Amino acid sequence: MLIARFTAGENPRYGVLDEESDELVVLKDDPIYGDLSTTGERVKVDEVRLLSPVIPRSKIIGIGRNYAAHAAEMGNEVPDEPVVFLKPNTSVIGPGDPIVLPPYSREVHHEAELAVVISRMCKYVPVEKADDVIFGYTAANDVTARDKQRSDVQWTRAKAFDTSCPLGPYLAVDVDVSDVAVRARVDGELRQDGRTGQLVRSVPELVAYVSSIFTLLPGDVILTGTPAGVGPIDAGQRVEVEVEGIGTLANPVVRRD
Repeated sequence: MLIARFTAGENPRYGVLDEESDELVVLKDDPIYGDLSTTGERVKVDEVRLLSPVIPRSKIIGIGRNYAAHAAEMGNEVPDEPVVFLKPNTSVIGPGDPIVLPPYSREVHHEAELAVVISRMCKYVPVEKADDVIFGYTAANDVTARDKQRSDVQWTRAKAFDTSCPLGPYLAVDVDVSDVAVRARVDGELRQDGRTGQLVRSVPELVAYVSSIFTLLPGDVILTGTPAGVGPIDAGQRVEVEVEGIGTLANPVVRRD
Protein backbone atom coordinates (compact mmCIF):
# COMPACT_ATOMS: atom_id res chain seq x y z
CA MET A 1 0.00 0.00 0.00
CA LEU A 2 1.30 3.44 -1.00
CA ILE A 3 0.06 6.52 0.85
CA ALA A 4 0.43 10.07 -0.44
CA ARG A 5 0.19 13.43 1.24
CA PHE A 6 -1.11 15.91 -1.30
CA THR A 7 -2.82 19.20 -1.99
CA ALA A 8 -5.04 20.52 -4.74
CA GLY A 9 -4.83 24.07 -3.41
CA GLU A 10 -6.41 23.37 -0.03
CA ASN A 11 -4.95 22.09 3.23
CA PRO A 12 -2.86 18.92 2.85
CA ARG A 13 -4.79 15.66 2.73
CA TYR A 14 -3.84 11.99 2.53
CA GLY A 15 -4.77 9.30 0.07
CA VAL A 16 -4.08 5.67 -0.76
CA LEU A 17 -2.80 5.14 -4.29
CA ASP A 18 -4.95 2.97 -6.56
CA GLU A 19 -2.21 1.98 -9.01
CA GLU A 20 -4.64 0.61 -11.60
CA SER A 21 -6.49 3.91 -12.00
CA ASP A 22 -3.64 6.21 -10.90
CA GLU A 23 -6.07 7.76 -8.42
CA LEU A 24 -5.79 8.58 -4.73
CA VAL A 25 -8.52 7.28 -2.45
CA VAL A 26 -8.82 10.13 0.03
CA LEU A 27 -8.37 9.37 3.73
CA LYS A 28 -10.26 11.12 6.52
CA ASP A 29 -7.19 11.69 8.71
CA ASP A 30 -3.41 11.58 8.90
CA PRO A 31 -2.90 7.80 8.91
CA ILE A 32 0.00 7.93 11.36
CA TYR A 33 -2.23 9.50 14.00
CA GLY A 34 -5.58 8.13 12.88
CA ASP A 35 -6.57 5.20 10.71
CA LEU A 36 -7.18 4.33 7.07
CA SER A 37 -10.85 5.32 6.95
CA THR A 38 -11.73 6.91 3.61
CA THR A 39 -14.02 9.76 2.64
CA GLY A 40 -15.21 8.03 -0.53
CA GLU A 41 -13.61 10.73 -2.69
CA ARG A 42 -11.08 9.87 -5.39
CA VAL A 43 -8.68 12.28 -7.11
CA LYS A 44 -6.30 11.82 -10.03
CA VAL A 45 -2.61 11.87 -9.09
CA ASP A 46 -1.79 14.13 -12.03
CA GLU A 47 -4.35 16.68 -10.82
CA VAL A 48 -2.79 17.23 -7.39
CA ARG A 49 0.58 18.25 -5.99
CA LEU A 50 2.34 15.52 -4.03
CA LEU A 51 3.93 16.71 -0.78
CA SER A 52 6.43 15.11 1.54
CA PRO A 53 4.48 12.10 2.87
CA VAL A 54 5.42 13.05 6.44
CA ILE A 55 6.58 16.18 8.25
CA PRO A 56 8.20 14.96 11.46
CA ARG A 57 6.88 16.81 14.49
CA SER A 58 10.00 15.86 16.40
CA LYS A 59 13.12 14.84 14.46
CA ILE A 60 14.91 13.18 11.58
CA ILE A 61 17.74 10.88 12.66
CA GLY A 62 20.48 10.27 10.13
CA ILE A 63 22.87 7.33 10.08
CA GLY A 64 26.31 7.79 8.55
CA ARG A 65 28.64 5.24 6.95
CA ASN A 66 26.12 2.40 6.97
CA TYR A 67 27.21 1.03 3.58
CA ALA A 68 30.79 -0.26 3.56
CA ALA A 69 31.43 0.87 -0.03
CA HIS A 70 30.30 4.42 0.76
CA ALA A 71 32.48 4.56 3.87
CA ALA A 72 35.41 3.43 1.72
CA GLU A 73 34.79 5.98 -1.04
CA MET A 74 34.90 8.74 1.58
CA GLY A 75 38.15 7.37 3.01
CA ASN A 76 36.58 6.06 6.21
CA GLU A 77 36.38 2.76 8.03
CA VAL A 78 33.04 1.23 8.92
CA PRO A 79 32.47 2.50 12.49
CA ASP A 80 32.17 0.17 15.48
CA GLU A 81 28.88 1.88 16.34
CA PRO A 82 26.45 3.72 14.05
CA VAL A 83 27.26 7.37 13.35
CA VAL A 84 24.16 9.33 14.37
CA PHE A 85 23.19 12.92 13.49
CA LEU A 86 20.01 14.99 13.46
CA LYS A 87 18.22 17.02 10.82
CA PRO A 88 15.39 19.43 11.77
CA ASN A 89 11.92 19.19 10.27
CA THR A 90 12.64 22.49 8.47
CA SER A 91 15.00 20.51 6.24
CA VAL A 92 12.10 18.49 4.77
CA ILE A 93 10.74 19.15 1.29
CA GLY A 94 8.59 17.03 -1.00
CA PRO A 95 8.59 15.84 -4.61
CA GLY A 96 9.27 18.63 -7.09
CA ASP A 97 10.34 21.13 -4.46
CA PRO A 98 13.71 22.78 -5.13
CA ILE A 99 16.85 21.83 -3.25
CA VAL A 100 18.34 25.23 -2.42
CA LEU A 101 22.12 25.09 -2.22
CA PRO A 102 23.38 26.92 0.87
CA PRO A 103 25.48 30.01 0.13
CA TYR A 104 28.26 28.84 2.47
CA SER A 105 28.98 25.68 0.46
CA ARG A 106 30.43 25.06 -3.00
CA GLU A 107 30.36 21.26 -2.83
CA VAL A 108 26.91 19.79 -2.20
CA HIS A 109 26.28 16.08 -2.75
CA HIS A 110 23.23 13.87 -3.24
CA GLU A 111 22.77 10.84 -0.96
CA ALA A 112 20.00 8.41 -1.90
CA GLU A 113 18.52 6.59 1.10
CA LEU A 114 15.72 4.43 2.41
CA ALA A 115 13.85 6.28 5.17
CA VAL A 116 11.95 4.63 8.02
CA VAL A 117 8.86 6.32 9.51
CA ILE A 118 8.01 5.58 13.14
CA SER A 119 4.39 4.81 14.10
CA ARG A 120 4.25 5.41 17.85
CA MET A 121 6.14 6.62 20.89
CA CYS A 122 8.81 4.11 21.85
CA LYS A 123 12.06 3.69 23.74
CA TYR A 124 14.55 0.82 24.04
CA VAL A 125 12.94 -1.18 21.25
CA PRO A 126 14.34 -4.73 20.96
CA VAL A 127 15.58 -5.67 17.50
CA GLU A 128 12.95 -8.37 17.21
CA LYS A 129 10.17 -5.84 17.99
CA ALA A 130 11.28 -3.13 15.56
CA ASP A 131 8.53 -3.90 13.03
CA ASP A 132 5.95 -3.12 15.73
CA VAL A 133 6.98 0.56 15.81
CA ILE A 134 7.50 1.13 12.07
CA PHE A 135 4.62 2.71 10.18
CA GLY A 136 6.24 2.56 6.76
CA TYR A 137 9.05 3.62 4.47
CA THR A 138 9.80 6.35 1.97
CA ALA A 139 12.66 7.56 -0.22
CA ALA A 140 15.01 10.26 1.02
CA ASN A 141 17.85 12.41 -0.24
CA ASP A 142 20.25 13.29 2.58
CA VAL A 143 21.63 16.34 0.78
CA THR A 144 25.05 17.15 2.24
CA ALA A 145 27.39 20.13 2.08
CA ARG A 146 30.45 17.92 1.74
CA ASP A 147 33.03 20.68 2.14
CA LYS A 148 31.50 21.69 5.48
CA GLN A 149 31.19 18.09 6.58
CA ARG A 150 34.96 17.81 6.12
CA SER A 151 35.85 21.13 7.75
CA ASP A 152 33.45 21.26 10.72
CA VAL A 153 33.85 19.33 13.95
CA GLN A 154 30.20 18.24 13.76
CA TRP A 155 27.81 17.89 10.81
CA THR A 156 25.06 20.42 11.53
CA ARG A 157 25.90 22.92 8.79
CA ALA A 158 26.57 20.08 6.37
CA LYS A 159 23.38 18.15 6.97
CA ALA A 160 20.69 20.33 8.53
CA PHE A 161 20.15 23.30 6.20
CA ASP A 162 16.70 24.09 4.79
CA THR A 163 15.69 21.79 1.88
CA SER A 164 18.41 19.23 2.73
CA CYS A 165 15.93 16.37 3.30
CA PRO A 166 13.63 15.65 0.35
CA LEU A 167 11.18 12.85 1.20
CA GLY A 168 8.66 11.00 -0.98
CA PRO A 169 6.89 10.46 -3.21
CA TYR A 170 4.89 7.88 -1.24
CA LEU A 171 4.84 6.21 2.14
CA ALA A 172 4.88 2.43 1.68
CA VAL A 173 3.33 0.53 4.56
CA ASP A 174 3.60 -3.10 3.44
CA VAL A 175 6.87 -3.42 1.55
CA ASP A 176 9.70 -5.77 2.48
CA VAL A 177 12.76 -3.50 2.57
CA SER A 178 15.34 -6.13 3.52
CA ASP A 179 16.84 -6.10 0.00
CA VAL A 180 15.45 -3.37 -2.26
CA ALA A 181 17.28 -1.19 -4.78
CA VAL A 182 18.32 2.34 -3.78
CA ARG A 183 19.40 4.52 -6.71
CA ALA A 184 20.23 8.13 -7.52
CA ARG A 185 20.29 9.82 -10.91
CA VAL A 186 21.38 13.34 -11.80
CA ASP A 187 19.98 14.65 -15.09
CA GLY A 188 19.20 11.04 -15.97
CA GLU A 189 22.74 9.76 -15.29
CA LEU A 190 22.86 6.85 -12.86
CA ARG A 191 25.13 7.80 -9.95
CA GLN A 192 24.19 5.43 -7.13
CA ASP A 193 22.94 1.86 -7.46
CA GLY A 194 22.88 -0.09 -4.21
CA ARG A 195 20.62 -2.39 -2.26
CA THR A 196 19.44 -2.35 1.33
CA GLY A 197 20.79 -5.88 1.63
CA GLN A 198 24.21 -4.16 1.72
CA LEU A 199 23.40 -2.18 4.87
CA VAL A 200 26.05 -2.68 7.55
CA ARG A 201 23.28 -2.53 10.16
CA SER A 202 19.76 -3.54 9.19
CA VAL A 203 16.63 -1.49 9.68
CA PRO A 204 15.62 -3.37 12.88
CA GLU A 205 19.13 -2.91 14.28
CA LEU A 206 19.01 0.82 13.55
CA VAL A 207 15.60 1.24 15.18
CA ALA A 208 16.85 -0.56 18.27
CA TYR A 209 20.05 1.48 18.43
CA VAL A 210 18.45 4.87 17.81
CA SER A 211 15.67 4.19 20.33
CA SER A 212 18.34 3.53 22.96
CA ILE A 213 19.43 7.17 22.52
CA PHE A 214 16.18 9.03 21.82
CA THR A 215 12.55 8.51 22.66
CA LEU A 216 11.03 8.06 19.22
CA LEU A 217 7.72 9.76 18.47
CA PRO A 218 5.07 9.15 15.81
CA GLY A 219 6.28 10.53 12.48
CA ASP A 220 9.96 10.52 13.39
CA VAL A 221 12.13 9.56 10.41
CA ILE A 222 15.29 7.46 10.42
CA LEU A 223 17.59 7.77 7.40
CA THR A 224 19.37 4.44 6.99
CA GLY A 225 22.54 5.48 5.13
CA THR A 226 23.57 5.88 1.51
CA PRO A 227 25.24 3.48 -0.94
CA ALA A 228 28.42 4.28 -2.84
CA GLY A 229 28.38 6.76 -5.71
CA VAL A 230 27.58 10.04 -3.97
CA GLY A 231 28.57 13.08 -5.95
CA PRO A 232 28.08 16.79 -6.58
CA ILE A 233 24.90 18.52 -7.62
CA ASP A 234 24.64 22.04 -8.95
CA ALA A 235 22.05 24.65 -9.84
CA GLY A 236 20.00 23.74 -12.89
CA GLN A 237 20.28 20.00 -12.37
CA ARG A 238 17.57 17.52 -11.44
CA VAL A 239 18.15 14.81 -8.85
CA GLU A 240 16.11 11.60 -8.69
CA VAL A 241 16.16 9.13 -5.81
CA GLU A 242 14.48 5.80 -6.48
CA VAL A 243 13.68 3.17 -3.87
CA GLU A 244 12.28 -0.05 -5.25
CA GLY A 245 8.65 -0.57 -4.23
CA ILE A 246 8.20 3.06 -3.17
CA GLY A 247 8.79 5.21 -6.23
CA THR A 248 11.03 7.98 -7.52
CA LEU A 249 11.59 11.26 -5.68
CA ALA A 250 12.67 14.05 -8.04
CA ASN A 251 13.84 17.55 -7.14
CA PRO A 252 15.39 20.43 -9.11
CA VAL A 253 18.47 22.14 -7.72
CA VAL A 254 18.73 25.94 -7.40
CA ARG A 255 21.10 28.44 -5.83
CA ARG A 256 19.97 31.69 -4.22
CA ASP A 257 23.09 33.53 -3.09
